[in-house]
Formats: sequence, structure tokens, C-alpha cells
Amino acid sequence: MKSLKDYLLLFLKGIGMGSADVVPGVSGGTIAFITGIYEELLASISSFDITAFKLLAQFKLKAFWQHINGAFLFPLLLGILVSVFTLAKVISHVLEIYPIQLWSFFFGLVIISSISVAKEITKWNIGVLLSCLAGIAIAFFITIVTPATTPNGLWFIFISGAIAICAMILPGISGSFILLILGKYTYIFKALNEFDITIILVFAIGCITGLFSFSRAISWFLKKFHNYAIALLAGFMIGSLNKIWPWKKAIRFEWIKGEQVPVLEQNILPTQYLSETGHQPMIIQAILFGTLGFMIVIVIEKIALIVKSNASKKQS
Repeated sequence: MKSLKDYLLLFLKGIGMGSADVVPGVSGGTIAFITGIYEELLASISSFDITAFKLLAQFKLKAFWQHINGAFLFPLLLGILVSVFTLAKVISHVLEIYPIQLWSFFFGLVIISSISVAKEITKWNIGVLLSCLAGIAIAFFITIVTPATTPNGLWFIFISGAIAICAMILPGISGSFILLILGKYTYIFKALNEFDITIILVFAIGCITGLFSFSRAISWFLKKFHNYAIALLAGFMIGSLNKIWPWKKAIRFEWIKGEQVPVLEQNILPTQYLSETGHQPMIIQAILFGTLGFMIVIVIEKIALIVKSNASKKQS
């Protein structure tokens, strides 16, 4: 039986996941991993099986709720939805005004997160190392793929949702960045901001379809090949650092719904930033915000250890 404090904590974790998912380059799966709910999240999503639908069809709501771990999923999903619908504008606004500070914060967050994930590996060998390197290579390749110009038909919106949600639950690979590659990031977030029901509904159905199918594959991989899976996920996070490097210059723009939007950026050194963009590199602020991201994960880990230790004492 979860307490009010547990529900509130799950809601806040959902807020964190939703906030991450609206930023191209940061994954909600990363937040789930950092906060220690990743495997429970996958298991809960995978519980939507034939048994669950039979219970629902028979109106055995209590049994259905327990089967899908509703006490865990509901507050988490509520936090994600609240975050996506309320913070989409805020984060987009902050990215426009304080891009270096925000990307530096995420950069520090992902560096320490990848280290935290790698700590879960119980035994290193050549296969585990190769798995990590493969994760780095895949994520890095995804970050350098040129965004495409794609159709706005509902069939493609559905496909975009299915593909993006798969990335959203993988630590290190941002679903928002997959949308950017597919040429649908601005389109989908405009639909959210303008509350375009048709686009939102079709995209949501695509997300649900991809989520239920993909989560089972990840859960199976984590159970059968734990160290290899963790190494691959850690590699994804390291490889994604290329996308969230704080100093960038836009090298390609496209007109989307009457607005000129940068769809391709190039990483540059802080020393080049002023001459290339005309803006100050703000190196000291970047270091401070990167350190803040770094420290937040360390504090979360310390709190998690204290909670786990207290729980063990109570059981004994």
C-alpha cells in the first residue's frame, strides 16, 4: 500500500520524465533510470497483456488495477502529462533565451547519469564493453542524422508517435530528437500548444502502440542479458552527449507554419562561439549549470540509498 508521500514522489518523477521528453537530446528514460523506477516502469507497461484486457472486459476493475500496477503508473503518467502540456512552452522559451545554461545543465546531468547507469554492471568483459561501444556509436549516429522533410498526413503522425515513444523510454535517446529527425518536432509541439485534438489523438495512439510492443522487448533483454543491456543503455547516454553540447551554431533553417526554425546545428568550441554567433559563450555559467546537473543526480542517489537503508532496517 503506497502512502501519499509515495504518490507525490511518483508524480514528481513523472514531471521530471515529461520535462525531459519535451527537450530534443534528453530522454525521459534517463530520468526513470536515475530515479530508480526504470525496470518497474517497463514491467508495468508490459503488464498490459491479454489477461489485463480480459479483466477490464469483465469489469474486474480492482484486479485490473493491481495487474497493471496502477498505483505506480497513474501518478507517474499524470506527472508526465501535466509536465508535457504545461512545460512544453516554458522549456521552449528557456531554450530560446538561455540555451547555453540549459544545455550545460543537461550535459552535466547526462554525464553523471551514464556513470550511475554503468555502476549497475556487475561484471565487465569484452562482450559488455562492445555492447557499450555499440550504444555510443548508435546514439552518436542518431545525433548527426540530418532532419528530414516529411509528410503531415495522419498515417505518418501515427508512425512518428510509435517510433518516438520507443526512444523516449530508452535512456540516452531522446524521443523529441527522433521527432526532430523525422521532421515532426515543431509540428507536434505546435499541436500540443494549440490543443489540436486530431493530431494529438493520432500521435497518442501511435505512442501507445509502440510503447506496448517495444517495452516487452526491452524488459526481456534486461532480464536475459542484464549486463549487456545496461552497458548498451549507458552507451546510448554517452553517445547522446554530442547532441546536448552547449555551444552550437545553426547551419540549416526551414519555414514551419510561418516560422523560421533551425533544424540542423553544428557543435563548436566555446572560443568560436562569439565569432560564429555574435553571442557570449558564458563559460563560467555553463560550468556552474553543468555542475548543478551533476550534483542533482548525486543528491538523488544519496537520498535513494538512505530510503533503501531505512526500508531495510524496518524489515529487519
